[in-house]
Amino acid sequence: MEGPFALNTQFFKYAIEVERTRSITQAAENLYMGQPNLSRAIREIEDNLGFPIFERTSKGVVPTKKGTEFLVYAQNILVQLEKMERLSKPENGNAQIFNVSIPRASYISNGLIAFLKTLDHEQSLDIDFQETNSIQSISNVSEGRHNIAIIRYRLTNENYFEDYLKNKQLSYETIWEFERVILTSKDNPHLQNGIIPKTDLKQCIELVHGDTIVPYHQPGQKNQTKDIVKKFHLYERCNQFEILSNIPYSYMWTSPIPENYLRRYELCMAHSTEPGKKYKDVLIYQKGYKFSDLDKQFIDKVYESKNHVAFNSF
Repeated sequence: MEGPFALNTQFFKYAIEVERTRSITQAAENLYMGQPNLSRAIREIEDNLGFPIFERTSKGVVPTKKGTEFLVYAQNILVQLEKMERLSKPENGNAQIFNVSIPRASYISNGLIAFLKTLDHEQSLDIDFQETNSIQSISNVSEGRHNIAIIRYRLTNENYFEDYLKNKQLSYETIWEFERVILTSKDNPHLQNGIIPKTDLKQCIELVHGDTIVPYHQPGQKNQTKDIVKKFHLYERCNQFEILSNIPYSYMWTSPIPENYLRRYELCMAHSTEPGKKYKDVLIYQKGYKFSDLDKQFIDKVYESKNHVAFNSF
């Protein structure tokens, strides 16, 4: 067979990874292949299709108009192939199968744990959950690795994410819109009656998740001033609690935290004279997807945890 339909579906995965990372180099690293080999594969796809999939811009490698349409079809094909592969797997009527991607949010983690406690531990279990950034979560759902996900984004970036979700043909609904608070040690020397002045924050070490990405959005310029910047970039939620607990002058902007975490790590929530930015947590899933009973139980537990935190914060 000749023409675009002769493409190996593995090439679809290559193109999708390039779109996700907006970088040939990063995509090649993630795919464990050489950058020249990936570039050749992308050119081969484009030669077969007869049009360019990507163009280089100030925002990185982004899809062309036709490329965006192709990538939607490619993702749908991969999802359908995954579903066909599942048909060949042995069925277990009693198996409890559930998968989800979530942000590094403690109230969601509390909801997940409450959900896991409701499962029948005497029966077969196949539970797959990943704490990750929003772009990876969107990729997990659009490519069929996970059925549902919760993503987090800053409210000022909502248009970017809504547009990205529509391009991925994903449905979404709001779980919580909140104002960030400061999470820090009770022994933080800059803490004054539940407030850390904005000027004092510059003297503290800020913890940030190092893999945050906004779709279609050009990364900000690195700090060019002579100000001293104190930041720890991390990727695991457990590490943040250990650091906050053991380095009193460290802090993190986050969603309101459940009381059990505050007690366990001797932390507290605080405000600043600089207002906290507003964020939104959103449930996403493929259009037409029917929630399983386990999906519904998990979502209920997340809402219960959110309501408990929202009503008991400060």
